[in-house]
Amino acid sequence: MRSLMNERFLKACRRESVDCTPVWFMRQAGRYMPEYQAVRASHSILEVCKTPELAAQVTLQPVERFPVDAAIIFADILLPLEPMGIRFEFAEGEGPVIQNPIRDRADVERLQVSDGSALAYVGDSIKQARKALSGLVPLIGFAGAPFTLASYAIEGGGSKQYLVTKQFMYREPEAWHRLMDKLARVVTNYLQLQIQAGAQAVQLFDSWVGCLSPGDYEEYVLPHVQLIFEGLKREGVPLIHFGTGTSALLRLMRKAGGDVIGVDWRVHLDEAWATIGYDVAIQGNLDPVSLFAPLHEIERRVEDILRRAGGRPGHIFNLGHGILPNTPMEQVAATVELVHKLTQR
Repeated sequence: MRSLMNERFLKACRRESVDCTPVWFMRQAGRYMPEYQAVRASHSILEVCKTPELAAQVTLQPVERFPVDAAIIFADILLPLEPMGIRFEFAEGEGPVIQNPIRDRADVERLQVSDGSALAYVGDSIKQARKALSGLVPLIGFAGAPFTLASYAIEGGGSKQYLVTKQFMYREPEAWHRLMDKLARVVTNYLQLQIQAGAQAVQLFDSWVGCLSPGDYEEYVLPHVQLIFEGLKREGVPLIHFGTGTSALLRLMRKAGGDVIGVDWRVHLDEAWATIGYDVAIQGNLDPVSLFAPLHEIERRVEDILRRAGGRPGHIFNLGHGILPNTPMEQVAATVELVHKLTQR
């Protein structure tokens, strides 16, 4: 089966027929794997991200352990903020902490629009990972979307209510759009760098955009995401557009762009696909917590998702968000094998 995997994922992105449904997982290289923990025992997250040999090594760890159909480069969505002038660190057990959060228009004006050269180490990681993969599976590149990056930069870290972000958006709309335009151009340059380095598909993560109403998304976010997808159309690789909590935003996300729309577990896959239209592919959408369930419960949920996909070309099986820490690896392996078995054609 592995010899056919390269085409399986890319064909599904293009809504072509495949021998079985392709599977990969967001955060498939991460804390639940002892191989990753061994690397992290002597290296920080940023050290791994900025050392191509280590980033490539971690990228390959899940491919070597599970029969997944794609690899995704190991990096962090905040990396593009650094060359813009936003400083951050990862606090133990707390996630990213922004040292100089954006508070006003002057802070926005100080941000640099980098051409991607400062992130060349990610391109080097992709080149090394592609070489090590030797065509076994395709390699996915990725970046955070403007709203998600802006929310980190304004809040100073993660948030539950996005109060400071929304206040800034409503209070200073001109500064907001200036910030989003800068982020969109940086993200476009960054993803172009990844594609030129060898990424065979790229995913735009708008992880936190589900906190917005459809009206706010359309006014404050959509034009800037469109700028990214328009800028990448000529690159000739599949473009995946993903967000969480986006059931009410799916039509607008489709309008914003992407060959594949990623959906989370808060919406039935068949309803989401009918909403976005069958002329785009869909990715999802098992609840990550399901991987902690007994195998018979995982099987029931996987079967339900596949039934809703209906065998229609263009379904890529994934979680509705990333693999959680402490996820049992045997459940990950069983899920991949189950999807392949149930959809074998």
